[in-house]
Amino acid sequence: MPDREIRSWLMDMDGVLVHEEHMVPGADRFLARLRELDLPFLVLTNNSIYTRRDLSARLRASGLEVPETSIWTSALATARFLADQRPDGSAFVIGEAGLTTALHEAGYTQTDRDPDYVVLGETRTYSFERITQAIRLIEGGARFIATNPDNVGPSAEGPLPATGSVAALITRATGVEPYYVGKPNPLMMRSALNTLDAHSESTAMIGDRMDTDVVSGLEAGLQTILVLTGVATRETAKVFPYVPTRIVDSVADLVDELE
Repeated sequence: MPDREIRSWLMDMDGVLVHEEHMVPGADRFLARLRELDLPFLVLTNNSIYTRRDLSARLRASGLEVPETSIWTSALATARFLADQRPDGSAFVIGEAGLTTALHEAGYTQTDRDPDYVVLGETRTYSFERITQAIRLIEGGARFIATNPDNVGPSAEGPLPATGSVAALITRATGVEPYYVGKPNPLMMRSALNTLDAHSESTAMIGDRMDTDVVSGLEAGLQTILVLTGVATRETAKVFPYVPTRIVDSVADLVDELE
């Protein structure tokens, strides 16, 4: 491994452990080795649709055993951020169970009457009526938060508009930019580190994207490992003005290095 000893691991989910619902070859061995060595880890995702229980079940269906407690989502990071900023606040929420459950568990009241925040997350069915409500509430003084800036998400039929695209619509209508909590905001990394009670100096972030995983890990002071099983290639990685600590073909390449 690189200079600093790695004692905790953060890793993206899509493109690192799974690709289009199928396990990345060797990902099961990598996770098994982490458990064998009792090395703490969290699987991170910007997707705010699913609860941790949902994601654990989806990973299990792909052949990967990841307990709920080892999953961290942009919805959970958003809920923790809001609970720290304004405890027991209120929010008008556009999103699904992953986000609404996280906010509920953080003590937030969900309302369309004078909320402290409008919180925008991922959903399969964006409602024009609720987007209109969000615009009016922001115009009325509600603060605008979004779980993540991803503009599109994958589906079997092709790309789908995601949180960033809908946020852009709301921004165009209100002139108000949201505060994004998820990657590449290093806040997502910090909240994950706090969850593990880990230190940035001894933690690595594994991801398949330079513009979210690597940059957020870099800005949070982590070692960064780019894998080539998702979005990035060695050539596209060269375009960015920063570099990961390492580039490997897949997490399978890390198994024998773990001690």
